[in-house]
Formats: sequence, C-alpha cells, structure tokens
Amino acid sequence: MKHKLYFGLLLAGLLIALPLLAHHSITAEFDTSKSFTVKGTLTKIEWVNPHAYVYLDAKDDSGKNVAYSFETGPPGNLRRSGVLRTMFNVGDSVTIDAWAAKDGTKNLGLVKAFHFADGHSVVMGKEPKDFEK
Repeated sequence: MKHKLYFGLLLAGLLIALPLLAHHSITAEFDTSKSFTVKGTLTKIEWVNPHAYVYLDAKDDSGKNVAYSFETGPPGNLRRSGVLRTMFNVGDSVTIDAWAAKDGTKNLGLVKAFHFADGHSVVMGKEPKDFEK
C-alpha cells in the first residue's frame, strides 16, 4: 500500500512540474537580430498569462489595413516593472518597435517598445546582446 502512495505522490509531482519544462527562451520564437517598426491603432489587448498580447491595425503602402499581433512579457513581470494594463487602451495610436518572428511570420513580433502619440514611451525588452543565445 505504501508503494502505491509513494508512486501516486511521485506521479503527481511530475505532472505538476511538467508545465515548467515547457517554458522557452524568446530566442526560440523571435530573431533578436531582426527588428521592425510599425505605426497604427491598438485594436485589442489581452493581459493574460503566460504572456500579454496586443493587436494593432496599421496601413500598408497602398492604404490597406493590415493586422499585427505582438507578444510582451508576463503580466506579473510587467506590473513589477511598472508597466500596467491601464497604460494601454484600444484606440490608442502607437508606434511599436519589435523583434521579428523567426518563422518569417510578417505580422508577428515581440515588443521592444511602445511609443505613444503624446511622446511618452514604454520600453519592454532588453537589447539583443543581453539575451542568451
């Protein structure tokens, strides 16, 4: 009977620990040697774990709307760094500096910085030299 209890506890511990192994470095998804900048309007904000996301509509060279998706850090880390959900509103005009997706997805990036129409900026990430390779 004791063996079944120990086995059950071991199995429960492994199941609880498995999600921790799933976390990855940002360099697994994003190319920190390639960045881009896009100016547009925030259309959606998802302040959720494990990463917050913002969505932006921008105009391409022909004037057509193009939707972009951007990943940021975890909400808890952002809050501890002084970045709050209330700083971002749907409809805000922003310029986003981002690192490009490694898989070549054109309209996906990891936010480096937000630049707002009133002139203030929110810097989200480190410079590429600061990331583990």
